[in-house]
Parts: sequence; structure tokens; C-alpha cells
Amino acid sequence: MKIVVCIKQVVTRDWQVRPDEARTWIRDGDAEFEMNEPDAYALEAALRLREAQGGEVIAVSAGPARVAQVLREALARGADRALHVEGDGLARADALVVADALAAAIGPESPDLVLTGLQSDDMGFGQTGVILAERLGVPHATIIMDVQVEGGALRVKRELEGGWFQWLQMPLPALLTIQSGINQLRYATLKGIMAAKKKEIRAVAAPAAQPGQQVVDLRAPEKQKQTRMIDGAPADAARELVRALREDARVVAS
Repeated sequence: MKIVVCIKQVVTRDWQVRPDEARTWIRDGDAEFEMNEPDAYALEAALRLREAQGGEVIAVSAGPARVAQVLREALARGADRALHVEGDGLARADALVVADALAAAIGPESPDLVLTGLQSDDMGFGQTGVILAERLGVPHATIIMDVQVEGGALRVKRELEGGWFQWLQMPLPALLTIQSGINQLRYATLKGIMAAKKKEIRAVAAPAAQPGQQVVDLRAPEKQKQTRMIDGAPADAARELVRALREDARVVAS
């Protein structure tokens, strides 16, 4: 079974986000980067399926030269080989451009299954996997909590709203977007890190693409603190407090 896992490199969660001078992206020149958490769970799901079904796991990432870091990490965790879709602009590209770049690299591999994280920790589109399935011409399912292979087909568990779940039967090939927390992540061992140095990372040129949307203004949330005194008789002050919480702050339901 050939399984492709799409992995994105994102800035670490504890890094202080600062917009660049153009206010269209962040100052990531001195940032620290890590593997997107939902993609880490997708990688773990792929490794477990390979252990049960046999085959290989191929890690794919799109972006500048620095994304080789997360590809090496994926190889150290157990992926067999990797594809690097090269493009400096892909780190800040929209879901359509990224999906097109990934599809160009993944298509020739003819995988049985493609896994992505549900969404990225930076842009949070939640659409790259869905668009990628359309570009590859395969069925897809989102917010997956469990994956089972039965008789050459898939049986998957989807998370719905209100604590409900849905089981689906799907043919192969297919694409799934994986929910965080569905399994226990493994981490790279010293043996895995040494073995990763000998595994292949093949560079693939990203196709030319015109973005469908662009960031026109980016700013970090401003911390604000405001104190308001409510005067008057206790009963009147209490009524005004309730009104302010309900209508102004909107922290009390009507």
C-alpha cells in the first residue's frame, strides 16, 4: 500500500508573531519552525497503516529550502522517502496554489491513499486537502478519527458536531484529512535520525500558479484593558452590570 502524507512546516506556537514591514506576512527570518501538529497525526496514521498493511510511506512538503527540516523529521519517524516541492512563495500561498503544487508532485506517484492534517496551525484554511482530492480526482473524507482497511477499501470514522460520529465506506484510492489527537504520536529515535540521513528527499519544481486570494493587511491582536465604574443604588447598578455584560461585552446569553 503506497501512502502519501502531506506535511507543512509552521512557526512554533510559542514564537511571538510580528508582521513584516509590508504587513502582508510575518517576520519569519528569525523564527523557529516545527511540523504542523495535525500533519504529525496524519503521519502517525500512515505509519500505523503501513505496519498493518505493508507498503511505503512518502512524506511531501511544499515550500522554501527550510522545509527539508520537517521532511527529515518525518523520515526519522519512519517515512520511507520524501518529496520536496520547491517554491519560496508556497509558505504563504493560499490553499488553491498549495494544492496544485502538491498534486503535481503526488500525481505521478499514483498513491493508494493520501493523508493530510485537518488544517494548518498558521493559516488554518482547512481546504488544502479537499482541493487536493479534487485535483487528484479521488474521493475524500474530512475530520477523520479512525482509519481501517477492509478488503481493498476503507472504513473511516468522521467526527461530527455535538459529539456525534459517522462511519463511511470508501473505495481506494482516496484522500483523508486527519483530526488531531486520534493516536499517540511516536518521536524520532537516534536510530531513526541516523537512518533518515540515508533516505531520499527528491526535489520537485512547483508549477507556475496564480493565487486566488492574497493577504492585504496583517496585524497582531492588541492587548486592551478597560475599567468601567458603575455608580448608583445597588439594585440599579446590578441591572446595569447585567445589561453591560449581555449587550456590551456579550459574555452573558440573552
